[in-house]
Amino acid sequence: MDHTYLHSKKILLVDDEPELLNMLCTFLAEEGFENIVTAATMKGGLDAARSESPDLAVLDVMLPDGDGFSLMRQIRTFSEMPMIFLTAKDEAADKLAGLGLGADDYVAKPFLPQELLLRICAVMRRYYKEESTLIILDGSTVDLSRAEVNKDGAVISLTAKEHILLETLARNEGKIVTVDALCEALWGDNPFGYENSLNAHVRRVREKIEKDPSKPVSLITIKGLGYKLNTRK
Repeated sequence: MDHTYLHSKKILLVDDEPELLNMLCTFLAEEGFENIVTAATMKGGLDAARSESPDLAVLDVMLPDGDGFSLMRQIRTFSEMPMIFLTAKDEAADKLAGLGLGADDYVAKPFLPQELLLRICAVMRRYYKEESTLIILDGSTVDLSRAEVNKDGAVISLTAKEHILLETLARNEGKIVTVDALCEALWGDNPFGYENSLNAHVRRVREKIEKDPSKPVSLITIKGLGYKLNTRK
């Protein structure tokens, strides 16, 4: 099964065997996963989990300064990322302990790299659904990957700000996004004073995506709050 959309995810590998870490890094890189962070100790793994914000962790149960179970408990105080345990002991007690803590999978050493890859991809697919770049609206289709709108057979380009606006609304499809949140997305940390500019961008986007921009059915104003985007299922 294709897993290319997962390649941007960051993986944390915690194991005290340098040869194993090197082999897994090389293998995962060959498979397209180049955003790999490694650690050889419990402390190193905890520091990496805090500073690197990985999307998934693979934790060895036996570590020189502790164990993977304790590491998982500490990581869980600040992260809900999925975790997979590695262990040299294929024992039911270890497996139950890991799964009981909320681990997402368990791989016993020795293992084939391809097996771990399959487990990693399976777990990440459950957590991270593939995001479509197409937004299907009532009168048009937006392709975020191309920054284009297709309406009545015509292709209309989006500006950078229009793209950000639509992307932010699409990420919160069907929900109200406040004026402040949209201004922050478009203009950064100090969004105050941009309300008129936002209104202008909304008008231009409506001209590109709506059948009748004066009677919008996709990009809706929620008076006094903000905007929301209604897509077609």
